[in-house]
Amino acid sequence: MDIRALSDVYAVSPQILPEDVPAIAAAGFRTIICNRPDEEVVPGMRAADIRRAAEEAGLNFVELPLTQGDQFMRDLALQETAVATSAAPVLAYCASGTRSAVIWMCLSARTVPVSDLLDAANRAGYPLAALRPQLEAIARS
Repeated sequence: MDIRALSDVYAVSPQILPEDVPAIAAAGFRTIICNRPDEEVVPGMRAADIRRAAEEAGLNFVELPLTQGDQFMRDLALQETAVATSAAPVLAYCASGTRSAVIWMCLSARTVPVSDLLDAANRAGYPLAALRPQLEAIARS
């Protein structure tokens, strides 16, 4: 398990396993968001498997698989709702944590300076400076 904090209330991780969930709960997380489509993982690591472990540990679980394509604005709105309505802190995961980091940056760009978002991502091991133009466009919108 490789949890990387992006803010006080939002962290990301590469794929987690059901057996990781008790440690996630012990670390104080209250919600897990799955941003990885089931088509990318083998049985035993799919959303339903993680959901069962999360519910057994008393955690909230939200399934919102992120894929590349024309659904990004819809996914952004769904992730925003999931984060806003879920108990914090939140741990979001995908294959590497990058998609979960990118969507957080896009959600935060209207309220957090873009350089701060890029710094947070970089400190967490996600060098995403190439997103600056898109984040600045979101910040201006």
